[in-house]
Amino acid sequence: KLGEHDSWCKHTNFEIDAHAPLLIRVPGKPGGRRMPALVEFVDMYPTLADLCGLPIPEHCEGTNFAPLLDDPARPWKSAAFSQYPRRNAEVMGYTMRTDRYRYTEWWQRETGDVLARELYDHKRDPQENVNAVARPEYAEAVVQLAKQLRQGWRAAVPGR
Repeated sequence: KLGEHDSWCKHTNFEIDAHAPLLIRVPGKPGGRRMPALVEFVDMYPTLADLCGLPIPEHCEGTNFAPLLDDPARPWKSAAFSQYPRRNAEVMGYTMRTDRYRYTEWWQRETGDVLARELYDHKRDPQENVNAVARPEYAEAVVQLAKQLRQGWRAAVPGR
């Protein structure tokens, strides 16, 4: 990132920083396909363990995405999560990316109070230039996304 959102490098919760392409090729699996599913870096460990025939440790927080290699259109995660601190780590930004939105809450670490919120509608604003959190037409989405963010990554996993 070279100055977008008044920032430098990949150190924010914006899509331009949190999004990274994932290219994977597995012998014996079809290749050359684009998948719309939300996958996170934390999903790599359980996926690679599974593909290598190794047990997935209980402590892994990621989701094995190997099933997507056989069926890219299958129902998958409803959200991907990231976090990044501000103000010398006094404030933590917790972000959730869905198929349409990026929703962020900035929490005061000591108290857990929500200091600010951000909502970007990728259908209308793919570069995340307009924080729509206070717009009346997004009120229902904000309530739903805030609830989903608090439920955490486990609630976004397929089959839950």
